[in-house]
Amino acid sequence: MQRLDIHRRDRGERALVTLAGEIGPGTVPLLRAALERCLLDGVTVIDVDLTTVGSCDAKGLNVFLTTSRRADRVHASLWLHHPCVQISRLLAVTGSASRLLADPAHPVPPAPLCELLDAAVAGAPAGGTRTTGDHAGVPPVKDGIRLRRLSRQQAEGMTEEIADLVVSSVVGSSGKVGQERGEFLWRLAVSARRPGFALLIAETTVLVGCSFGFPVGPGARSERGLQESVQRLTGCARFLLLTQVVAPQHPQHRDIARRLQQRLLADRHVALGVALLRPADDAGQAAYESWDWRNQGDMVGLPGGGTPCLLTLSRESELRLPGPRRRRRTQGGP
Repeated sequence: MQRLDIHRRDRGERALVTLAGEIGPGTVPLLRAALERCLLDGVTVIDVDLTTVGSCDAKGLNVFLTTSRRADRVHASLWLHHPCVQISRLLAVTGSASRLLADPAHPVPPAPLCELLDAAVAGAPAGGTRTTGDHAGVPPVKDGIRLRRLSRQQAEGMTEEIADLVVSSVVGSSGKVGQERGEFLWRLAVSARRPGFALLIAETTVLVGCSFGFPVGPGARSERGLQESVQRLTGCARFLLLTQVVAPQHPQHRDIARRLQQRLLADRHVALGVALLRPADDAGQAAYESWDWRNQGDMVGLPGGGTPCLLTLSRESELRLPGPRRRRRTQGGP
């Protein structure tokens, strides 16, 4: 089931319509009714803010196009603002961007936008119209960067795009691009089969980061040795085994990483994140430590005979672990 919250704020003959949720078969009628109401009320400019919309299907796009044509006939206009990656791609593929997508000459009025975003995140009406269907939550937005959780099906649809983000971090490393891509796709496929798998992406109008993982706790068969070792080391019986990817060229990549990681821990209701890196991966370890991870040293005795470097991340204000112990060999076996 889908949900779409619709908040409308009028300023003279201009209306700001802020949407939060998903635009699909179950919510398209609500969207159509809200936009038609604007035209019936004599609105001459309809600004549709999509910052907190996770996806839009072809029927939703048709509603925007139909309303735009109707608006032309009464000397009005409709403009879309801040679409996510999926909607931007839909507009580009269908050739609708030039008709619907706002440019700097048609900005969203700033004051009402801030108020409505706050109201959307709080889940309360903003003095306008609120229409609901079904939605799991509004993606948090900060500094123009949206965090959004993907379902398994959505993750499968974006696999290649996420992989492109990964290999962008190794461009220039001769011979490693194909290997890095293959290893990432394998890790993602294996992780996606685990119970509790969760994947978050960070996006503006393009993908700028992703984080995924799955919880490990007592009774986990394939990770029993790791679970017992981490519990002895940290006192935590349940944690999130996490892989982190961030576009290094983005100026806010460190902040994006921290927000993705902390949000993933919160979503899975765990207080500890765990990552395993190759001992020789000094660059990877340095990156994790810049995101506030603690290097607990190399773990020995794990099934398979490897000695990965163990890094841990505490959920903010909920867990305090011992300080970093670089290159300490942590016993993993019983």
